[in-house]
Amino acid sequence: MSNKLDESNGGISRRGFLECMAWLGTGAVWTMTGGVLRSEPLTNALALGKKSNDFTFVQISDTHIGFSKDANKDVISTLQSSLSMIDALPVQPDLLLHTGDLTHLAKPEQFDTLAQMLSSLRVKEQFFSPGEHDVASNNNEFLQRYGKKTKGDGWQSFDHKGVHFIGLVNVMNLKAGGMGSLGAEQLEWLERDVKHISHSTPIVVFAHIPLWSVYPDWGWGTDDSAQALGYLKKFGSVTVLNGHIHQVMQKVEGNVTFHTAMSTAFPQPKPGTAKSPGPMKVNDDALRTLLGTTTISRMSSDNMIAIVDRPIVSASGMMMKSDENHPMTSADHTVTIDNFKFTPEVIEVATGSTVRFLNKDDIPHQVVANNNEFKSPLLDTDQFYDTTLTAKGVVKYYCSLHPKMTGEIHIL
Repeated sequence: MSNKLDESNGGISRRGFLECMAWLGTGAVWTMTGGVLRSEPLTNALALGKKSNDFTFVQISDTHIGFSKDANKDVISTLQSSLSMIDALPVQPDLLLHTGDLTHLAKPEQFDTLAQMLSSLRVKEQFFSPGEHDVASNNNEFLQRYGKKTKGDGWQSFDHKGVHFIGLVNVMNLKAGGMGSLGAEQLEWLERDVKHISHSTPIVVFAHIPLWSVYPDWGWGTDDSAQALGYLKKFGSVTVLNGHIHQVMQKVEGNVTFHTAMSTAFPQPKPGTAKSPGPMKVNDDALRTLLGTTTISRMSSDNMIAIVDRPIVSASGMMMKSDENHPMTSADHTVTIDNFKFTPEVIEVATGSTVRFLNKDDIPHQVVANNNEFKSPLLDTDQFYDTTLTAKGVVKYYCSLHPKMTGEIHIL
């Protein structure tokens, strides 16, 4: 990595830092300030210095120790990049959450490797939810290592500085053609666990498979998640952190904010863009860019939880390599953001089309549909956001940071 230090500031310059970030593993830092849970990008956290936060915590996911196929022949290196970033934070997180698929084949030596790597972290309080790769061999290795203070198949809860954390397990007894499942025993435990907690308490749920139906055809969802989320409706702030799909996806539904993290090992295709999910081979020079970009930014425009992913997208428009199972995909239409304007302001698209919003401005923007059908991450210069429109009608949208910026999509 080239030296990108900004000598005048005694640290890393903005452009240099973004270039360096292309070589990092994934991670998201969370802060609790004044009883309000917020997310903080790993990039920002490095540059901010000590703040008066109540505490921070960090999430990693899908490390797949033991994987060595073409999609990434060195998962140790990409994970170590992420861990080095966490150790470099000026304000050390109190906790680390790992949202599953610690290993690729649940072999003892794979768990040993991960344990050794995580033991070097300055963050010592670490919590884990299993992925299907961690329990598929039925050797109980995961529970023997991480289940001593948990219930049932590994579910758990704990309180930390005013936040109630709930770790769920939805990868046991996966059935053919089905999605993740929590099961009756765990759901009953969850109902009891939150029954007497104050409605004002922030709740953080972490599990491997998403607790919302991202793409049922690929099993990307949890079939009994509605019941679990029903027990959490009374709380004013609920954040659900998942992994499994190896890419950032977000959804806000009432008081619940869902967020899936990228993997430190390999990317997977976007839902429905390939014949099947699975490790996706990309250009060698693009791999670490894809793995190194799961960040979450603080939105200063409101006082609620604001999850904003800030992926580092190559300004050169680096594309994924196409193969038979995972063909290269692109947007059907592009709306350019420049000079505080969407161009074109009004477009007509066919049902099922993908629209790309590409920010060419020198400042960030965020694209939000008036009806909440889509909401982009915070887009910095040369970053883009894709949304696929499946229902006919007119969708109006605006920039949440600069509301006078508006546009329309007519879906035919």
